[in-house]
Amino acid sequence: MSLRAAVREDARLLARLIDIAGEGIPSWLWSQGAAPGQSPLDYGTERACRETGGFSYRNATVAEFRGTPVGMMLGYVIPEPSDEERREVASLPAPIRPFVELEHRAVGTFYVNAVAVLPDRRGLGIGAKLLRAAEASARHAEAPETSIQVYSQNAGAVRLYERFGFRIVDRTPVILHPCPPHHDEDVLLMTKSVLA
Repeated sequence: MSLRAAVREDARLLARLIDIAGEGIPSWLWSQGAAPGQSPLDYGTERACRETGGFSYRNATVAEFRGTPVGMMLGYVIPEPSDEERREVASLPAPIRPFVELEHRAVGTFYVNAVAVLPDRRGLGIGAKLLRAAEASARHAEAPETSIQVYSQNAGAVRLYERFGFRIVDRTPVILHPCPPHHDEDVLLMTKSVLA
């Protein structure tokens, strides 16, 4: 198993994996922005091809198993939001509002926006290796902490992150989750110090 920087040709896989990590919310959002006749996955792929922005292939690390891409970590340092960006939170679609609110509380951290592994390649330590890559990226960016968000009802992911040293530092209620499994509790903000 090896890791490498994502390239533009990985965009479709990145879109597929971020939808897995986001438990269907990305597809729902992409369906809102897709052109008539364009699939949500095609729209997500188009967004992943961008050179800038949080959801850009340039912010992703790809895990390969026997030469085949099977997982990814998408992460970046959260910049200080402008006053306008803070005001715009109230007008964001309800499913993503809690995530943006928590993101604004984690300024300066290396934010693991998504980490996912294809279902048939789970249990091989790939997710853990991607989380270690996030820590290395945080150190390289001189960020004091890594941060990640997760639904409180995703007990398996919460346990994994806690075993990895992440601690819950904040939470906000889910406003609306339009996709199965319809989470209805909290979105958690978890952080981990990466200082030596």
